[in-house]
Order: sequence, then structure tokens, then C-alpha cells
Amino acid sequence: MHVAFVHRRGYGQFAALASHFASAGDEVSLITETVDQRIPGIRVVRHRAEPGPRPDARMARHLGVADHHVRIGHRVAETLDAMSGQGQPPDLVIGHIGWGSMMFVKDVLPRAPALGYCEFFYRAEGADIGFASGEEADLDTRKRMRLRNVAQLLSLEAMDGGISPTRWQKSLYPAEARRRIAVCHEGIDTERFRPDPAASLKLPDGRVLKAGDPPIVTFAARDLEPYRGFPQALEAAAKVLRRHPDALFVFVGGNGVSYGRPPPGGGAWKDHLLASLDIPKERVLFPGPVPHAVLRQLFRISLAHVYLTYPFVLSWSVLEAMACGALVIGSDTAPVQEVIRSGDNGLLVPFFDTDALAEAVLGALKSPKAHHAMRTAARLTIEKDFRLDDCLKRQRALIEAVVKG
Repeated sequence: MHVAFVHRRGYGQFAALASHFASAGDEVSLITETVDQRIPGIRVVRHRAEPGPRPDARMARHLGVADHHVRIGHRVAETLDAMSGQGQPPDLVIGHIGWGSMMFVKDVLPRAPALGYCEFFYRAEGADIGFASGEEADLDTRKRMRLRNVAQLLSLEAMDGGISPTRWQKSLYPAEARRRIAVCHEGIDTERFRPDPAASLKLPDGRVLKAGDPPIVTFAARDLEPYRGFPQALEAAAKVLRRHPDALFVFVGGNGVSYGRPPPGGGAWKDHLLASLDIPKERVLFPGPVPHAVLRQLFRISLAHVYLTYPFVLSWSVLEAMACGALVIGSDTAPVQEVIRSGDNGLLVPFFDTDALAEAVLGALKSPKAHHAMRTAARLTIEKDFRLDDCLKRQRALIEAVVKG
């Protein structure tokens, strides 16, 4: 069987599944704009990257994103058509539906089963938009959000089925679409991400960090920005360090803005916030983005891992931290509530309550042994619900059902 994966940014969520098919002897292709990694046995077919929404003011406000998604869909369709013309048509296509890449797949390959990855359906209320005070959607935003879903709705209408990684993410889709979407996470490698009492991490300045020496609190996001609660985490760090000056906070992430808006005046949120906070710089580290292996070691030596998020896509990082036996202190937002039961396998605090967050962190620093049961339960949660091999089996069973009609 020839399986084609479609994703703009390389393998993305499909890395493990694509490798699984290749290892099983199937022919596997990746159709993409950019390559994020190399996986043996998989052919990468790059299509031309389409520039972003066109600069015309009215078009950008109303149809810019939808127009961009249509152009991306055309590129993928051209690629699939060329593959078919060369005698290499895929027997199955699996792709992310968020950017229009899957919009015309069934027009090129009407008899090939197609499965869409349904990550996030945009809404003007009930999710990320309007979550923070003052960010309520105006009429223009509501129109843009509706148009942003055009590619997803058109793709879903033609798809044979869809997959969402969590129940909450599936719940955002319209009722008629939800009937055709299964819930199955892509999985966490629990052999790679597991507790290690002997774990340590050497810093560029030569210091070696170990669990409890010093007591370490971690935070990780693609970028340090409001959508992932960075302002609240940094403010809570300042409060904690006034009462526990020996703690060390490590904030992993870039200085860009993946979601939401930049700070007033531009620049990085980190610099904007540090300018107004009284925080000892020697007790707060900002290593920027780090390799996955370094992040794993941080999870292993962390006394508390802070994970805050708007009602948005659930990050892999929080699941990987739990798999490493970290005590996660998370926000009581819907994506996190689906995984963490406060007081059982982690702790939840109100997203905007920095006093509650600081107290939870101080409690973890004061009595690390008292939270051992939560750490164990966190690891068991990932083994039960997110173990990679089990997730791959569920995905494979779903795919086989779609292939059989």
C-alpha cells in the first residue's frame, strides 16, 4: 500500500505513524512545503510554498486566509496529480486539514480513502478568542474566524473520516462534522520519556543541575507568550522567589509569537515583562528553544512543571512531562482538565490567578515527597491513555476501517 502524508511543516503529528507504516513495509510519501526531519524509508515530495495572505487591505481582512488556503490546496492537488501521472498514485492519503492542504485530494483521487487530522476549529467564543478580558471578538474578528474554517469544512465534507487528538479539540467542530471524527492522540514514547532519578543536565556555564539541587521549576512552550501563560508564570516566579530564593526557574521557548499578539511596542514578551518585574536574574534561566533530549532531562529533574494554556491545542510537552514523572501544575482550562485531575495526577489552578500558582509551586518546593503519589499517577495516566504503541494500534485500526469503507 502506498500511503501519502500531507502536512505543510514536515511530518508534524504524523512522524510516528509514517515511520510505523514504513517499518511495516508500506510505501510512504510525505507531501510538504518544508522538511522538519528525515525518516528512513520515506520519500519526501516538496511542493512550492505559497506566500501568505495577499496584502490588499480588504482581501486580507475578509478573504486573505481563505484565499491562501485555496492556493495551498492547489499545490498539493498538483503534486498528487503529478504522482499519479508518473504511475505512483497513493492508495491512502492522511493529512492536516487546517491549511487547505487536503481540500482537493478527493478531486484528484476520488477512489482513494482520505483521512483528515482535525486539530482545531476556530470559534469566536467558547475557545481561545475572548478568553482573556479585553480580547472579545468584534464583528470583523467573527467574520475572519468563520472564513478561517472554510478549508476545514470543505475538506471534511469530502473526507472519509477525521481524527482529533483529544475529546475537547473534537468538541469544537460542528455537530454534523463530529459524527465523522474519531478521537485518537498521536501518542507519547513512554520508553524515551520516563523518570530517571539519576538524571542531570550540564549548563553552558559548566553548572550541573540535578533534581532538588537546586530545586528546579520548569516551563516550556514553543514561544514565551500569553497563549501559553508565560506572563502569569513569570509573575508567579517573582512571587515564589521572594519567599524561596534558592529555587531556579527555567523557561524554555523562543522569543517569537506563535499565537496571539506581540507585546505593546513589539519585541519579545520576555523583555517586555522583565522590565516591570522585580525578579533576580540569576534565579531565572532562559535557554531559548532546546533539543528534545535536553527538555526531557529538565522534566526529569523538575520539582514542578508549570503548564498554562488558553483553551487551545493541548501541547505534547505537558504529556511528555507527565510521562517523565513531573509534578505538573496546570491551568484549569478545558484542554488540561481532560488530562489532569487536580489532586490526583497533578494540580490545577485558575489561569489568571498568579497567587494560586505561586502557592502551588511553593507547596511543591516545600514538600516534594508529599507529591510523589501525584507524580506516579501522572506517569500511569500517560501509560494508560497516551502510550505510543497503543495509540499507533488505534490509529492503524481506524485507518484499516476507513480503507475497508
